[in-house]
Amino acid sequence: MNINELIKKIPKAELHLHIEGSFEPELMFEIAERNKVEIPYKSVEEVRQAYNFHNLQSFLDIYYAGASVLLKEEDFYDMTMAYLKRCQEDHVVHTEIFFDPQTHTDRGVSFEVAFEGIRKALKDGEKNFGITSEIIMCFLRHLSQEEAFKTLEMAKPFKDSIIGVGLDSSEVGHPPEKFKDVFTEATKQGYLTVAHAGEEGPAEYIWQALDLLKIERIDHGVRALEDDKLMDLIIKEQIPLTVCPLSNLKLCVVNDLKDHNLKTMLDKGVCVTINSDDPAYFGGYMNQNFVETAEALNLSGEDIVKLAKNSFEASFMEEGLKESWIKKCDQLL
Repeated sequence: MNINELIKKIPKAELHLHIEGSFEPELMFEIAERNKVEIPYKSVEEVRQAYNFHNLQSFLDIYYAGASVLLKEEDFYDMTMAYLKRCQEDHVVHTEIFFDPQTHTDRGVSFEVAFEGIRKALKDGEKNFGITSEIIMCFLRHLSQEEAFKTLEMAKPFKDSIIGVGLDSSEVGHPPEKFKDVFTEATKQGYLTVAHAGEEGPAEYIWQALDLLKIERIDHGVRALEDDKLMDLIIKEQIPLTVCPLSNLKLCVVNDLKDHNLKTMLDKGVCVTINSDDPAYFGGYMNQNFVETAEALNLSGEDIVKLAKNSFEASFMEEGLKESWIKKCDQLL
């Protein structure tokens, strides 16, 4: 079996996916018309052109503009269902999606409207496609910790449907230590914790996320290699890294996929995984990330199987189900 066939067939878990970042231009345009929302683009093609950004901030600007058309429960349902159909195509059997409530509540859309649309789609995704899922609620790091506390309070009625909290948005200048207290409170309330660290920000941000936020896995983390002591800890404790290769390329974290350190980390024994981050914006869903990374870094069949197994190991799935998928990955070698 060649590498591309193996990538297509092997079951995978996606652990780093912003549901608002799966919003394809066609659907954005359709929902904008449905809700009579003015957007500064005359066609789907113009929206696609706007997706040519050069760094994290210019991406976030268009990302938040796109989210502005999402107003009703059905909008969030349609966006989530479109993503789940891509998961089915790519043999993603489990997904742990990030949801950014503040992107919506700050513009007058209630937590409940956004959350219920996403939750109902995920429920239907399991019923119709057999895709299991979890929701991780993220705090926007360019906003204050006080705002994050308000979001944590808003989440209370939905707590049973949210497995964890995370930290995303503009990394530079917004270190994890800024959110220490809200993460402490979230942990007390029983949430699992993850955080974006070491993408555009330094390795020091990864230390802070581990030491102060007590996170269970690192989202991105590609700059961990700059700190030997940190790498030793990540390998010893098997702290997972949810790496997003095409996102790293698009945001110029690497200038060429051939320069990506994913293979180096994999060879060192890091529990590294491949994910799509914001696939509508970064040029590829899961299989595209696997295919382009495999080609650029000359990954072997064993590497692909290891990456798929890592995705289940690093997930928040129930142990029995996790083991069952890992066995299925092994059978494809």
